[in-house]
Amino acid sequence: MGDKFFMDSNILIYTFDSRYPNKQKKARELVANALSTQTGIISFQVVQEFLSVSTRKFDSNLTEQEAQQYIIQVLTPLCQVFSNMPLYIQAVKIMKRWKYTFYDSLIIAAALQARCQKLYSEDFQHGQVIETLTIINPFL
Repeated sequence: MGDKFFMDSNILIYTFDSRYPNKQKKARELVANALSTQTGIISFQVVQEFLSVSTRKFDSNLTEQEAQQYIIQVLTPLCQVFSNMPLYIQAVKIMKRWKYTFYDSLIIAAALQARCQKLYSEDFQHGQVIETLTIINPFL
Protein backbone atom coordinates (compact mmCIF):
# COMPACT_ATOMS: atom_id res chain seq x y z
CA MET A 1 0.00 0.00 0.00
CA GLY A 2 1.16 3.52 -0.80
CA ASP A 3 0.79 6.73 1.14
CA LYS A 4 -2.70 7.44 2.41
CA PHE A 5 -4.47 10.44 0.95
CA PHE A 6 -7.64 12.31 1.86
CA MET A 7 -10.17 13.63 -0.65
CA ASP A 8 -12.36 16.65 -0.03
CA SER A 9 -15.97 16.57 -1.23
CA ASN A 10 -15.18 18.63 -4.33
CA ILE A 11 -13.20 15.67 -5.71
CA LEU A 12 -16.26 13.40 -5.52
CA ILE A 13 -18.53 16.13 -6.88
CA TYR A 14 -16.33 16.69 -9.94
CA THR A 15 -16.61 13.00 -10.89
CA PHE A 16 -20.17 13.87 -11.94
CA ASP A 17 -19.54 17.34 -13.42
CA SER A 18 -19.26 17.11 -17.20
CA ARG A 19 -19.01 20.93 -17.48
CA TYR A 20 -15.33 20.58 -16.54
CA PRO A 21 -14.06 17.54 -18.47
CA ASN A 22 -10.43 17.89 -17.34
CA LYS A 23 -11.43 18.15 -13.67
CA GLN A 24 -13.91 15.31 -14.11
CA LYS A 25 -11.22 13.06 -15.60
CA LYS A 26 -8.72 13.84 -12.83
CA ALA A 27 -11.35 13.40 -10.10
CA ARG A 28 -12.42 10.05 -11.53
CA GLU A 29 -8.79 8.92 -11.61
CA LEU A 30 -8.31 9.91 -7.96
CA VAL A 31 -11.46 8.10 -6.81
CA ALA A 32 -10.64 4.99 -8.87
CA ASN A 33 -7.12 4.97 -7.41
CA ALA A 34 -8.50 5.47 -3.90
CA LEU A 35 -10.78 2.47 -4.27
CA SER A 36 -8.34 0.16 -6.05
CA THR A 37 -5.36 0.80 -3.76
CA GLN A 38 -7.40 1.26 -0.58
CA THR A 39 -5.26 4.28 0.27
CA GLY A 40 -7.88 6.98 -0.31
CA ILE A 41 -9.89 8.23 2.64
CA ILE A 42 -12.87 10.48 3.24
CA SER A 43 -14.73 11.49 6.39
CA PHE A 44 -18.33 11.61 7.51
CA GLN A 45 -18.33 15.32 6.58
CA VAL A 46 -17.33 14.58 2.98
CA VAL A 47 -20.13 12.00 2.76
CA GLN A 48 -22.66 14.54 4.04
CA GLU A 49 -21.49 17.33 1.74
CA PHE A 50 -21.40 15.07 -1.31
CA LEU A 51 -24.89 13.67 -0.69
CA SER A 52 -26.31 17.14 -0.09
CA VAL A 53 -24.94 18.43 -3.40
CA SER A 54 -25.53 15.29 -5.48
CA THR A 55 -29.19 14.97 -4.53
CA ARG A 56 -30.09 18.67 -4.82
CA LYS A 57 -27.62 20.66 -6.94
CA PHE A 58 -26.46 18.48 -9.84
CA ASP A 59 -27.75 19.20 -13.34
CA SER A 60 -29.21 15.71 -13.08
CA ASN A 61 -29.59 14.92 -9.37
CA LEU A 62 -28.93 11.42 -8.12
CA THR A 63 -32.10 9.49 -7.46
CA GLU A 64 -32.60 7.80 -4.12
CA GLN A 65 -31.58 4.48 -5.65
CA GLU A 66 -28.47 5.97 -7.33
CA ALA A 67 -27.46 7.68 -4.08
CA GLN A 68 -27.84 4.43 -2.15
CA GLN A 69 -25.77 2.56 -4.75
CA TYR A 70 -23.03 5.23 -4.60
CA ILE A 71 -23.03 5.06 -0.80
CA ILE A 72 -22.50 1.30 -0.91
CA GLN A 73 -19.97 1.17 -3.76
CA VAL A 74 -17.88 4.31 -3.19
CA LEU A 75 -18.57 6.18 0.02
CA THR A 76 -18.63 3.22 2.41
CA PRO A 77 -15.23 1.81 1.39
CA LEU A 78 -13.61 5.27 1.53
CA CYS A 79 -15.16 6.65 4.73
CA GLN A 80 -12.82 6.01 7.64
CA VAL A 81 -13.11 9.12 9.81
CA PHE A 82 -16.20 9.68 11.91
CA SER A 83 -17.21 12.46 14.25
CA ASN A 84 -15.64 12.41 17.71
CA MET A 85 -14.65 14.94 20.33
CA PRO A 86 -10.86 14.78 19.70
CA LEU A 87 -11.58 15.56 16.02
CA TYR A 88 -13.53 18.68 17.00
CA ILE A 89 -10.79 19.78 19.41
CA GLN A 90 -8.17 19.37 16.69
CA ALA A 91 -10.39 21.30 14.22
CA VAL A 92 -10.67 24.21 16.65
CA LYS A 93 -6.88 24.26 17.07
CA ILE A 94 -6.39 24.25 13.29
CA MET A 95 -8.99 26.99 12.89
CA LYS A 96 -7.13 29.19 15.38
CA ARG A 97 -3.61 28.43 14.11
CA TRP A 98 -4.19 28.36 10.34
CA LYS A 99 -7.19 30.73 10.06
CA TYR A 100 -9.44 28.30 8.17
CA THR A 101 -13.20 28.16 8.73
CA PHE A 102 -14.43 25.53 11.17
CA TYR A 103 -15.69 23.20 8.44
CA ASP A 104 -12.47 23.49 6.43
CA SER A 105 -10.52 22.88 9.64
CA LEU A 106 -12.63 19.78 10.26
CA ILE A 107 -11.57 18.40 6.85
CA ILE A 108 -7.90 19.04 7.68
CA ALA A 109 -8.32 17.50 11.15
CA ALA A 110 -9.94 14.40 9.61
CA ALA A 111 -7.06 14.01 7.16
CA LEU A 112 -4.56 14.32 10.00
CA GLN A 113 -6.50 11.92 12.22
CA ALA A 114 -6.44 9.35 9.39
CA ARG A 115 -2.65 9.86 9.13
CA CYS A 116 -2.86 10.92 5.50
CA GLN A 117 0.17 12.46 3.85
CA LYS A 118 -1.85 14.37 1.24
CA LEU A 119 -5.16 16.23 1.16
CA TYR A 120 -6.63 16.65 -2.33
CA SER A 121 -8.87 19.70 -2.63
CA GLU A 122 -9.22 22.85 -4.67
CA ASP A 123 -10.49 24.74 -1.63
CA PHE A 124 -7.21 25.15 0.25
CA GLN A 125 -3.80 26.70 -0.37
CA HIS A 126 -1.93 24.44 -2.81
CA GLY A 127 1.36 23.22 -1.39
CA GLN A 128 0.64 24.30 2.17
CA VAL A 129 1.94 21.92 4.81
CA ILE A 130 -0.05 21.54 8.02
CA GLU A 131 1.77 19.31 10.48
CA THR A 132 2.42 16.13 8.41
CA LEU A 133 -0.15 16.91 5.72
CA THR A 134 0.49 18.50 2.32
CA ILE A 135 -2.44 20.15 0.57
CA ILE A 136 -2.62 19.48 -3.16
CA ASN A 137 -4.95 21.01 -5.73
CA PRO A 138 -5.08 18.18 -8.28
CA PHE A 139 -6.66 20.44 -10.89
CA LEU A 140 -3.73 22.83 -11.33
